Amino acid sequence: MNDTTRSALRDRVVAQDWNALAGELDEHGHALTGRLLTPDECQETAALYDRPERFRTTVDMARHRFGSGQYRYLTHELPPLVVELRAAFYPGLLPVARDWAARLGRPAPWPDRLDDWLTMCHEAGQDRSAQILLRYGPGDWNALHRDVFGDMLFPLQVVIGLDAPGADYSGGEFLMTEQRPRAQSRGSATVLPQGHGLVFTTRDRPVASRRGWSAAPMRHGVSTVRSGQRRTLGLVFHDAT
Repeated sequence: MNDTTRSALRDRVVAQDWNALAGELDEHGHALTGRLLTPDECQETAALYDRPERFRTTVDMARHRFGSGQYRYLTHELPPLVVELRAAFYPGLLPVARDWAARLGRPAPWPDRLDDWLTMCHEAGQDRSAQILLRYGPGDWNALHRDVFGDMLFPLQVVIGLDAPGADYSGGEFLMTEQRPRAQSRGSATVLPQGHGLVFTTRDRPVASRRGWSAAPMRHGVSTVRSGQRRTLGLVFHDAT
């Protein structure tokens, strides 16, 4: 990847309407971005899945009762595109993370630089890459879950669609459920356009209550893919144990 491409990736992330994204995250716990990757960049990223040397482990979801389908965790030798996207997103998400922590009365341990935060993760024993490529075929799905790998946690993450819904696959909506205080859970389904990202909460979001702010637990998953192939890139801002 040359410097022009790196700059273009950073510019696309920086050019997002961050105020609107923050508002959507506050209201719903997730927010759809504009286009981040071109179709060619999506295909190049998806093609990495067939290069096993780029991954530290492969997970068969059915075997672990996580759903059906497969995903792979990248090694720390991350593709430049993943490095650039992750580094560009972190400064934009950081104010939201700190604001949510303040509302919920939680610590906000995240420094200004992503590299410094990852060093803190590694020193705490979370030293394995959590960046992920996921691949679903017909009949595959992902159970509702959270990507919490230890005590060192960044409260927001990003998933980027690498295939075009309606053309490359059908079904496969991104699902989120929110456990509301003293009420039934609320669910949402989002179609993820190719090259676009969805920013969403890793664990919970602050909601106003009579006593101030409460944490509304949230989980995410993927509905059943009816046809075709659905591939996504997951950007996580903490590492795993």
